[in-house]
Amino acid sequence: MKNIAVLGSTGSIGTQTLEIVRNNPDLQVAALAAGSSVDLIEAQIREFSPKLAAMWSEEAAAELRSRVADLPVKVVAGMDGLLEIAVMPESQVLVTAIVGMIGIRPTIAAIEAGKDIALANKETLVTAGHIIMPLAKEKGVSILPVDSEHSAIFQSLNGEPKNRISKILLTASGGPFRGRTRAELVNIQVEDALKHPNWAMGCKITIDSSTLVNKGLEVMEAKWLFDVDLDRIQVVVHPQSVIHSMVEFVDGGIMAQLGTPDMKLPIQYALFYPDRRPMPGKRLDFYELGQITFEKPDMENFPGLKLAYQASAVGGSMPTVYNAANEKAVGLFLDRKISYLQITELIEAAMEQHKVIANPSVAEILDTEKEAYAYIEGRLG
Repeated sequence: MKNIAVLGSTGSIGTQTLEIVRNNPDLQVAALAAGSSVDLIEAQIREFSPKLAAMWSEEAAAELRSRVADLPVKVVAGMDGLLEIAVMPESQVLVTAIVGMIGIRPTIAAIEAGKDIALANKETLVTAGHIIMPLAKEKGVSILPVDSEHSAIFQSLNGEPKNRISKILLTASGGPFRGRTRAELVNIQVEDALKHPNWAMGCKITIDSSTLVNKGLEVMEAKWLFDVDLDRIQVVVHPQSVIHSMVEFVDGGIMAQLGTPDMKLPIQYALFYPDRRPMPGKRLDFYELGQITFEKPDMENFPGLKLAYQASAVGGSMPTVYNAANEKAVGLFLDRKISYLQITELIEAAMEQHKVIANPSVAEILDTEKEAYAYIEGRLG
């Protein structure tokens, strides 16, 4: 029996993780955490019987406590609640499926407690990779990627020494606006940006995919996960989204992982690595597919990716500014307070005014996030 704790259980990755639990009776849920979806987490608690559950606000936690008073579950709140889940002795694996930099401290706590990490929270490595990866190595903890692209790289590297990597080929769908010019993006509305051609994801990551910021975050994450230089990570636009990423080795050979655009495969692979389990669902049909195509990413009309390479090259606290400015800008766009093109404009402006901290602590990373938020709020008045 393997016990898991899931941070972000009511989101896209979290709910799909629980689908895998349903299909694998030797998986057990020790803890669940959510932001504000009391109805859904109550249903999850009743189905999966965790010992511990957390909500982000005390108000939501109080409501949940009242609703599940008939069950033997402890309900906690806020960052203290996430940290309690992260270190609980009953779980062996922490699934980090929450969005945002609130994932950093629980991830560090779980590593220090000897838990393996099924990582779906990009921000953790983007902003604190210099802390997380050495700590995981020191504690003998596995960081198992859940993102489809990083899982594909991880699978392609299976059995191969990392010092034989020539290049990582990180695939991107191109998003819903592939091929458009900036002039054609001026009047993009929230509803347009939420229509991804291939993947069903949460709102924030769907917007990030449309701006190519999501791919930029994945570039930065890949640098830390696989210990490769930035100039050896190449983004390749692949509109069909069936090649999830590739690795080119020093002899010119390329390994790729293919499959349907379904997040359950990388989630299940992370939970059972190095084993592979049967999984229901549609299989890739090459006759139906017919062809696969590739393009260069358009970094001029979609500068989010170019800015990510710049932020990662500078390093230190600059990736935190990139990430935080994007989080703030995407939230403003979803609230219809800024235009679509202002998302990357605000990221660039926040980066230009930032004074870099070379080797930031967790406290400095979180302070940098607040400063980026404050800068954007001040800029917009």
